[in-house]
Amino acid sequence: MSTFVIALVLGIFFGFSLNKAGLTKYHKIVNVFRFTDMAVLKFMMTALVVSMSGLYLLRGLGLVTFPNVPATYVAGNIIGGLIFGVGMALSGYCPGTCAAGSGEGKLDYLIPGLLGFLVGAAIYGLTYPQIFPTISAVANFGNIVIPDVWNLSPFLTVIFFAVLALFLFYLIDRAGLQRKKRG
Repeated sequence: MSTFVIALVLGIFFGFSLNKAGLTKYHKIVNVFRFTDMAVLKFMMTALVVSMSGLYLLRGLGLVTFPNVPATYVAGNIIGGLIFGVGMALSGYCPGTCAAGSGEGKLDYLIPGLLGFLVGAAIYGLTYPQIFPTISAVANFGNIVIPDVWNLSPFLTVIFFAVLALFLFYLIDRAGLQRKKRG
């Protein structure tokens, strides 16, 4: 029960953060794909770096254990990522912003988001038995995480990812793709 409560509180905090950062707005999502505003990308990369740092620190201190990760199917990840990305670019919605916008009571988030979730789940459920055996045979890396792939310490991987994110932020700012100031 306490795990559920913690997850719920963290989810509410994340949705609140999305909303306060203005990232539940349709134009913010679409502008990422137009390469005109990278605020969403910067927010998500920051969230990844903070969560990676915190989780690996807690694991290093022995306060949490990681569950077994599911097998990594590169072909399936690429195909799924492309479908997800195209759907997100076409609709201007992602699951996080749909949940946050729905929490605000906005029907224009709830209806497409809910329909997208249901249609995606139905397509996945109907095609899984036919497609999964083929996809799982291509580039199946098994139960592995990035530090294992690179044979690095998890802490070095977190540091590398954080430096990579900072370099990406620098490039975004140099290219003028940062959030536009109003005024």
